[in-house]
Amino acid sequence: MSDLTQILDRVQQGDPRAAEELLPLVYEELRKLAVAKMAREAPGQTLQATALVHEAWLRLAGDGEKRWDNRGHFFAAAAEAMRRILVERARKRARVRHGGGLEKVDWENVTIATEDSDDTVLAIHEALEKLANRSPQKAEIVKLRYFTGLEHEEIAQALGISEPTVRRHWAYARSWLMVELKEKFGT
Repeated sequence: MSDLTQILDRVQQGDPRAAEELLPLVYEELRKLAVAKMAREAPGQTLQATALVHEAWLRLAGDGEKRWDNRGHFFAAAAEAMRRILVERARKRARVRHGGGLEKVDWENVTIATEDSDDTVLAIHEALEKLANRSPQKAEIVKLRYFTGLEHEEIAQALGISEPTVRRHWAYARSWLMVELKEKFGT
């Protein structure tokens, strides 16, 4: 059992010191991931990795129903929080622009969602909703890969499945999403 899982267990048991230990441990892991992905951002990006991590942490910590079973469950919740933040941001910006400038998604070189246009993030969000209805695990793999930038090995660890399974599900989900997005973007 990892240190994080032990701390999560202690938090759920009501240990006040565990909650104090959780933030620095989780913050650093989330921040390192976000910083690595945001380093490739173009200059002038309005969303910084630190801001994304802070917003995700506030949502996770502010949820009165915080019951994470293990490390994988926590990072899945963090991925979902980051996804929602990015989708809300994209929707807000899309309302201002009223569309236009749609871009094709390059699934061979998938990157963290903030590197893509708001329209792309929204299209992927809608497609993920459909995929989640068909195959929740495949949708979860896409969220962890696309919205948090985790690698196959990290996703396998987080979800408690084998890396070959992650690779197969990723290949399927990527193909399925390309078909969905092709219909949306008409390319």
